[in-house]
Amino acid sequence: MEKKEKNASKQNIDGALKQISAHRQLPKSVFVLLLVLYLLTNFVVTRVSHDMTVILLFGTRFPVTALAGIFSSLGNICIVFMVLFFGKLGFVVALSVLALQFPVQIMGMFFHHHMNSIQGFFANLFAIITCLIIYVNNRRIERYQMRLRSQAVVDPLTGLPNRFACVEMAEKFISKSVKFAVVSVDLDNFKGINDTMGHETGDKAIAQIAGRWKALADSRKTGTREFVARLSGDDFYLLIWNYGSSQDILDTINCYKAELERKITIDGCDYFMTAGFGYAEFPEDADSSVSIFACASAAMHEAKRRGGEKRAVRFSANHLRSAQTLEMERKIRAALDNDGVFFQLQPQFDTERKLRGFEALARMKDADGSLISPVDFIPVAERMGLVDKIDALVFRKAAKFLADLMKERGKKIILCINVSVRHLMKNNFLDELKEIIDSSGIAPGNLEIEITESIMIDSAEKALECIKQVKEMGVKVAIDDFGTGYSSLSYLNKLPADILKIDKSFIDVMNTSESSKKYVATIISLGHLLNLKVISEGVETADQLATLENIGCDYIQGFLWGRPLAPQDAAQLV
Repeated sequence: MEKKEKNASKQNIDGALKQISAHRQLPKSVFVLLLVLYLLTNFVVTRVSHDMTVILLFGTRFPVTALAGIFSSLGNICIVFMVLFFGKLGFVVALSVLALQFPVQIMGMFFHHHMNSIQGFFANLFAIITCLIIYVNNRRIERYQMRLRSQAVVDPLTGLPNRFACVEMAEKFISKSVKFAVVSVDLDNFKGINDTMGHETGDKAIAQIAGRWKALADSRKTGTREFVARLSGDDFYLLIWNYGSSQDILDTINCYKAELERKITIDGCDYFMTAGFGYAEFPEDADSSVSIFACASAAMHEAKRRGGEKRAVRFSANHLRSAQTLEMERKIRAALDNDGVFFQLQPQFDTERKLRGFEALARMKDADGSLISPVDFIPVAERMGLVDKIDALVFRKAAKFLADLMKERGKKIILCINVSVRHLMKNNFLDELKEIIDSSGIAPGNLEIEITESIMIDSAEKALECIKQVKEMGVKVAIDDFGTGYSSLSYLNKLPADILKIDKSFIDVMNTSESSKKYVATIISLGHLLNLKVISEGVETADQLATLENIGCDYIQGFLWGRPLAPQDAAQLV
């Protein structure tokens, strides 16, 4: 019974892979056309080779028998094409029709004394040799190509189809409008087996799981049809079709889940595996191969996130957002580990265009070197609790750069650093700040930390105490994005700040109405009443600059006078 199942498995899996990797031949209609053309040319050759007529062509006498060579060559071209494009079928048919002509040609030479048949005899002989050479050479090339195609679609460890084969299968279903589901499977804690028992044990575990799933897919015990593929590592895909309802999909997934969770024994040790299963259906959840695999992967990540709840999860739009967040988190962690976080410096000027200093802005690049927008990575870093690590890294790099630059140029400039609420409220923030000052050599008076006013809502007492200690160290404090949060005057009065920063959103609308301009003027006046200097962010036009000069703004920051600069460009500006 087991041998029979293995044979069925081989036929099913290998059959699917051969279909995917098979060389695409021309349609049989082309073969029929070539054969008909050959027979027609052969008929014409037979007729004209015995016709002694001479025709006058452009003043030259031209025997009709000369056309026999032309049509004979055209027929041989058809024969060559048959062998070249249709393999064994073309070779057998070509050899047959050529061989059948030899008796006729021999009879013509010896019995009817048609010496023109000698030319046809040797032409056929050369055609047979040519066909033989082409066929033998093509067979050798095809065997090599089949080996390469097999390597392209088969996972070498498990013998399962690989990612390419899985995508090809899905696209075949989509082109034929076949309803199917893609299941993304990721084993739980598989890295632990590799780390503790070694990669050889991990490979054996993967091979056992693949063997079980391969046998199950080809046994057709589930009531549906399945195609199992291994992507890499501990990631698998499962394509399911021929089902009636979503419940059928879940029942099939549960069969694979049960096979997975059976005990695995390797080198005398027992292992028990679980996995996250997420699936998406075509065409309900996605209408292309790219999107359906992405949707299945997003559902799988949601299944993994749920942890203890080991049911298969179907895709929904919310999962895709979760998957994007997880992917961005992965990129942030990779950037932190591989020096992918860096900084740019945006200059700040007074209204006379004298350089005050720079604000250090966090930037990040992907593993391939492409830039990731702060709009994309900062919100995720804040949600995942990674923003303080980004802050600290940018702080450290920028402080060292500006300290060295000031020593080299003999200038006194301010370095402004954004500090998140989470970062400031950490118990070791002050120790971290002192360590950066000591290691970089920057003077505390040249440092300015930027905080948002919302920090006073989260933990006013602790925040005030921390900011006071920062001020005692000689570091300046700026209130960033003023007016966008709570804007409580009582909090503002308590904060021992030096600088008030007006958010870009107010600058953008400042010149659209008199009331907007008065609002900005009020913020500036309020800052001056509290002995604070005021910086306007996002200044991009000469009109905005003129208005800010008229209402008494102290400093300007924005694209009008300075975009964010690479460190070397900032050094040139200084």
